[in-house]
Amino acid sequence: MPQHPPLAPLVPLADGNAIPQVGYGMYKVPAADATRLALAAIDAGYRHLDTAALYGNEAEAGAAVRAAPVARDELFVTSKVWNDDHGYDEALRAFDVAMERFGLERLDLYLIHWPVPSRDRYVDTWRALIRLRDEGRVSSIGVSNFHVHHLERIVGETGVTPVVNQVELHPWLPQAELRAAHERMGIRTEAWSPLARGRVLATPLLDAIAAKHGRSPAQVVLAWHVHLGNIVIPKASSPERIRENVDVFDVKLDADDLAALATLESGERTGRDPDDD
Repeated sequence: MPQHPPLAPLVPLADGNAIPQVGYGMYKVPAADATRLALAAIDAGYRHLDTAALYGNEAEAGAAVRAAPVARDELFVTSKVWNDDHGYDEALRAFDVAMERFGLERLDLYLIHWPVPSRDRYVDTWRALIRLRDEGRVSSIGVSNFHVHHLERIVGETGVTPVVNQVELHPWLPQAELRAAHERMGIRTEAWSPLARGRVLATPLLDAIAAKHGRSPAQVVLAWHVHLGNIVIPKASSPERIRENVDVFDVKLDADDLAALATLESGERTGRDPDDD
């Protein structure tokens, strides 16, 4: 199978590592399809796979990495510790189990999936991730679905700042205040549900911008993410859509496009608020 060269630029992280700006999101990718689709993504030029314990396809992601005709060091693999495994010892055990599933020696990025404030154990979980990083088992560590006050607490209590916060982010929910806080703290913003599970695409405004650029509405939204500087991990279930989702770096949105896209903000979420856990 001929390999396409990497299509997404590397974005530097505060710890000296770098992450491909567009990755293949594996949420709700069935295990039976996950290795095949991850390999299709690598063939299309992706070098970043994003999975999690919750997704049930860590083993398949690992199989794709091992089977890929691309050196391991050229691939970036992210996973996440799930809510049931919060706590210092629990998170360390969960990581060991995850790595057995992956069949890999290390991860590039490990995240706390949700803060779960009702359990109030995310600081201890963060301390476990710091240990994993210090031991070299994970190259970079971060969080997902953290509000500013969650971020400030873990930094205040441990002195270690996440390099990434992966949050729901799309034109309905552009998260301007959170992105500004990330900028102040040296945290990269990573967008999950970057197309609002596809629901944001059903708007004439996006159809018009897409027609103007000769691209699809999804490519317009992903180009908007890239313009903002977000790391973005669209999910797709077909090789054709996988290829389309990474082919966005030559879509140059102008001021009129950006002003029009800003009118889509509604505050609507497709997932839950992190404080509601």
